[in-house]
Amino acid sequence: MSAPIFSFRPRLFDTLKDYTRERFRGDFGAGLNVMIMAFPLSIAFAIASGVKPEQGLFTAIIGGGLIAALGGSRVQIGGPTGAFVVITYGVVQQFGLDGLLLCTMLAGVMLCVMGFARMGSVIRFIPYPVSRAFTKGIAILILSSQIKNFLGLQVDKLPVDFLGKMKLLAAHADAVHWPTVGLAVASLLVIGLWPTRLARYVPGSMVGLVCATVAVGVFGLGEKWHLATIGSQFGGIGSGLPALHLPVADLPVLRALVQPAFTIALLVSMQALLCAVVTDGMLDEKHDSNQELIGQGVANVVGPLFGCIPVTGGVARSIANVRAGARTPVAGLVHSGLLLLVLLVAAPLAAHIPLATLSAILVVAAYRMVAWKQFLRLRRWPFSDSSVFVATFALTVLTDLTVAVEVGVVLAALLMVKRISETSQITAVDESSDTEGSHHSLIGKEIPDGVLVFRVFGAFFFGVVDKLDDELKRATQEPDVLILRIRKVLAMDATGLQALEDLHAKLRAKGKHLILSAPHTQPLFVMEKAGFLDRIGRENVCPHIDAALARSREILGLPPVAEPPDSAAGLRAEKQQLESARRELSDALARANRILGETPPPAA
Repeated sequence: MSAPIFSFRPRLFDTLKDYTRERFRGDFGAGLNVMIMAFPLSIAFAIASGVKPEQGLFTAIIGGGLIAALGGSRVQIGGPTGAFVVITYGVVQQFGLDGLLLCTMLAGVMLCVMGFARMGSVIRFIPYPVSRAFTKGIAILILSSQIKNFLGLQVDKLPVDFLGKMKLLAAHADAVHWPTVGLAVASLLVIGLWPTRLARYVPGSMVGLVCATVAVGVFGLGEKWHLATIGSQFGGIGSGLPALHLPVADLPVLRALVQPAFTIALLVSMQALLCAVVTDGMLDEKHDSNQELIGQGVANVVGPLFGCIPVTGGVARSIANVRAGARTPVAGLVHSGLLLLVLLVAAPLAAHIPLATLSAILVVAAYRMVAWKQFLRLRRWPFSDSSVFVATFALTVLTDLTVAVEVGVVLAALLMVKRISETSQITAVDESSDTEGSHHSLIGKEIPDGVLVFRVFGAFFFGVVDKLDDELKRATQEPDVLILRIRKVLAMDATGLQALEDLHAKLRAKGKHLILSAPHTQPLFVMEKAGFLDRIGRENVCPHIDAALARSREILGLPPVAEPPDSAAGLRAEKQQLESARRELSDALARANRILGETPPPAA
């Protein structure tokens, strides 16, 4: 049975069928643990993105809840992440808050379309050098954005671009606020050196946040040392629920937001599916990538109506969720519910949170994103992969992230084409140069004069079509019959088909003939659907090389090759092989016709 065109089945629906009290206890404990981890990160990422701190909490509550309820993974925890800090900050600076909310909604629509179009598996084909370069470039940009708060510099607004930002920060380097630096370094040491065995229960970021908040709020260090806090910079965090707000913008702004929206959609899909793959490995599960994209899309469409910034699955939070005992999406719902409770009850206390500590939290997160050893491994990679990595990384840091994503995807596509082209071969073969084994070999077989045999190996697509023209030009004579052995061609695209069409037309115009030997299923389907088999003549599509040579003799008016004396058993085996090959070819054509919904052509 074929899969439905549109499928919507969140993983939560499946897990609730046999849900037990024991599972709820595990999910509740995991949700509590992740909530403690998510609280400081949500605030820090929101401030770094250029929006109010409570909007980060709204994103984790609403967006994270929708991802858990509607996604295709059992244990993914959604919220704001470092991947969006750079692009969201740039959109806010250029288009304002409404522009960011609209941009996020556009990205959500794109994600829903990608999910319903079953593109979940395609997203995972983005090469490792490209995805890692994005991550590391974004981490560098996050580090650069935190220099201001880490050093306590009095800079009103940082530029979006990296070089402009560093130039402005360097101009204010003589105004370092040393009490802020001291608190930031102390917070950094607490967060970075917090024991791993304890981090499973209480993350170091929460410990550093609580300690710094107590020092500032209870002991009055904020006023004494003039430390910047959420209260002094943002007026605190509102304890109420967000109100419904429909962002508005004119048509030119909407057009300008399409590019950054595509970048956000691509980053959401990459990170969410990477997160799902990682947690699958931990639980021996299999997520639904298309449903995950739909869940992510709905979260990014609905969330901005309540002031949420872009949301996706957080790898660190999802891993912590699994290690704490989560097995179903209920843990993600518990995480969102507990965050809402903390927002309603403890919001006034958040006014004492120092920005230096939030900066230290992001510095640690960005440092862990970079994974510096990766740069040392570049010299061991193929030169093309290293070049793509360096180019994408440099573009991410030095130019707009949207440009880096677009160029990175193009480089990835070109790299794939190059690799496939390198593995595809088109060569002329004869009785002495053929390397095919068993009964497929030309060794010992007579190739009539005027017949030229070419062997095609690998994918036959636009990246290798030129190779066919080059080989034909190298031929010492123009053949009366050209045999293409394509039994090792597993894939053919429209350009490869057009190359065959053109070759057949050129040969036919000169009174020459083209024979195809042993086509595989996918190329056979492509040629059948395009009607090429009828144009070339089905008698010229042969199941193996012996049949192709026999057909070439028939075209040239030559008598059949006399069979050498052999035993009756050998002759029967030869006939059985021929009949088996014919049946395989006939079955493949029948399957193609069934897929096309067409009536099979009459047998020749």
